[in-house]
Amino acid sequence: MGGVRRQDPEALSQLYDRYSGVLKALALRIVHNEAESEDLLQEIYMEIWNHAQNYVQERGKALGWMVTLTRRRSIDRLRKRLSYARVEERLQKETEQQPGAWSYHSVDEDLEASDMRAVLIKIMEGLPPAQREAIEFAYFQGMSQREIAAHTGIPLGTIKTRLELGLKKISDGLKGLKHEF
Repeated sequence: MGGVRRQDPEALSQLYDRYSGVLKALALRIVHNEAESEDLLQEIYMEIWNHAQNYVQERGKALGWMVTLTRRRSIDRLRKRLSYARVEERLQKETEQQPGAWSYHSVDEDLEASDMRAVLIKIMEGLPPAQREAIEFAYFQGMSQREIAAHTGIPLGTIKTRLELGLKKISDGLKGLKHEF
């Protein structure tokens, strides 16, 4: 382990040759999957290489530390796999119970959204350019009022007024269409 702490690749190779069989067998007993236990073994040796300084010789032998590390990583992997299985099972049950819930939009909803988009574009085109610009910065580019003022060099109060007036005109334009949407 001293060699591994000094980042000596030969020391890691010797450690691998000596203990990989034991560690892989332990991982396999926990995860019950050959390929997964091989993946775990590689991850464990990478962790040993990267965290060899965490091993304290006074607390026990290197094999004990590596066995503990292997056991923990294997249990973590098993829990993760079981968690995914539970989520997949829950999703399957939900789709069986509510098959229509997974269709995102109906054709009517798509047409309605398209119509609303066209109305909003028409209303926005009817706004004075200064108000339209302020609304586009705020709602389409996500800028705050202060950011718009700094970006345009226009006083904050003027930006607030332009946004207020523009939003009122949009609201008024939509009021007449309330019953249609």
